[in-house]
Amino acid sequence: MRPALLKRLVDAEKAAQTAVSFCKEKTFENYTKDEILRSAVERQLEILGEALNRALVDEPSLEKRIPEARRIVGIRNRIIHGYDSVDDEILWDVVRTKLEPLAELLKREMAEG
Repeated sequence: MRPALLKRLVDAEKAAQTAVSFCKEKTFENYTKDEILRSAVERQLEILGEALNRALVDEPSLEKRIPEARRIVGIRNRIIHGYDSVDDEILWDVVRTKLEPLAELLKREMAEG
């Protein structure tokens, strides 16, 4: 695996794990009422989406091995370009149900690469 691609996957995996860690032992109500927490999670989702986007540019075949990648890029785009229409429930669900499996998939991809 080329060093630049590996770095992007490492960055993506770290951002996913960090967002999950921010929300451990938190409720959706905690999340919606804590502007700093929401901002921190959104930042990690931005990093995750950008790292995956760049990884897909570097290695288009990743899309088949990481099927959620385009959706995460789309979430990043919504946060960046549609900041006024971000749905907290969707972001909360992504963090609570999608990011840990994604991080595991990224780890496997790096190990196999």
